[in-house]
Amino acid sequence: MRAQLKVIFSIPLVLLALPVDADIPRTADGRPDLSGTYDIATLTPLERPEAYGENLFLAPEEAQKLVDEAQAFIEEDAQHSDPNRKAPPAGGDGSTGAAGNVGGYNAFWIDPGNDRFMIDGKFRTSIIFDPVNGRLPAQTPIGQQRRAALFALFGQNTGTAWWLGREGPGPYDDAEMRPLGERCLLAFGSSSGPPMLPTLYNNLKRIVQTRDYVMILNEMVHDARIIRLAGGHTPGIRQWMGDSVGHWEGDTLVVRTENFKTKSGLYFFGATEALRVVERFTRTSKDQLLYAFTVEDPAAWESSWSGEYPWPATDTRVYEYACHEGNYALGNILRGARLLEADAAAGGSGQSSD
Repeated sequence: MRAQLKVIFSIPLVLLALPVDADIPRTADGRPDLSGTYDIATLTPLERPEAYGENLFLAPEEAQKLVDEAQAFIEEDAQHSDPNRKAPPAGGDGSTGAAGNVGGYNAFWIDPGNDRFMIDGKFRTSIIFDPVNGRLPAQTPIGQQRRAALFALFGQNTGTAWWLGREGPGPYDDAEMRPLGERCLLAFGSSSGPPMLPTLYNNLKRIVQTRDYVMILNEMVHDARIIRLAGGHTPGIRQWMGDSVGHWEGDTLVVRTENFKTKSGLYFFGATEALRVVERFTRTSKDQLLYAFTVEDPAAWESSWSGEYPWPATDTRVYEYACHEGNYALGNILRGARLLEADAAAGGSGQSSD
C-alpha cells in the first residue's frame, strides 16, 4: 500500500472524442477558459500494479476496497507519536519512505488524495495507459545509468560516512551535487513537470490564462511554467521545466515542450536532454479538466509512454511553499557529512553522536 502512495508524439484516438460540457467557461475570444485552481491528488498510481496485467479498468467494488485500505493505512499512520519514544537506531528503524529510514513522515505531512479517479465513468488502474501494461517502458543503458547515478546520491543510511572509498567526488562534497528538490530548485517527483504528476503532498495547480500565454503555478516549491501560445521553441536555451509552446486544436490546448536541462523534473526517471513532452488540456466541465501527456526520450526509454487523469477544480488557495524554511537544512546536510567524515578519519565509527 505504501508503494501505491508514492511517482513519436502520438495520442491515441480515445483522447480525440472526449465528452465536453457545452457550458464550460470560455474566454472573450471563445477559447475554453482553463483558469482556476485544481487539486490533482489521487490514490491511483502512476504505474499499474503488475497483478492487473493489461486491464485498464477497475470494478467499482474493487476500487472502493483499495480506497478503504489506503484510508485505513493513513488513519493508522496518523496516530499520535509517543513523545517519550527513543531516537531511532543508527542507520534507521527499518521503515521505508522519506528521511532515510530514520522515522520519515507520518500521515500528518502527506496528502495523497482520498479516492481513485474515473474517466468516462470507469475507474482506472493507473495513470499510464500506453504501454498497454500501464507501466514505464524498458530503459536504455543510458537511462539506467542516469537513474542509478541519482540514487547513488543517497546510498544506504548506516549512520556512517558510507561514501568514503568510492571513486570520484562524494555525494555530499558540494551543494550543487544534491538533487534539485533537496536544493529547493524544483519540485520532486515531476510535480511541476512536464509531465505534471501527483506526489505525496502539495498537489495544487493554479492556471492563469491570457490570449497569448498560459501560466501554471505549482504549489510545491515555487515553480511557475510559462507557456507561449505563439511562435516556436527558443533554440540554445535550456530550462529546468523545458521550453513550452502551445496551440489550440479545437477545444484542446496542446503543449509541446523540449530543451530541458540535464537534470529536469523527470531526471528521477532517467530522462536526458533529448526529452520531449506533449500535453493536452481539455476542459470537460466547469468543475474539471482532463490532462493527458505523451513522453518521448529515445535516449532513456525504448519507447514513448502516455498517461491521462482528471484535474478536479477546487476552491482551496495556493499558499507559499517555504521549502526548508530558507533552505537552511541543506547546510546542515553538508555539515553532518563533514562530521561523519571527521569521525571516520579519527578512527571512529563515523556515526553521529546525536
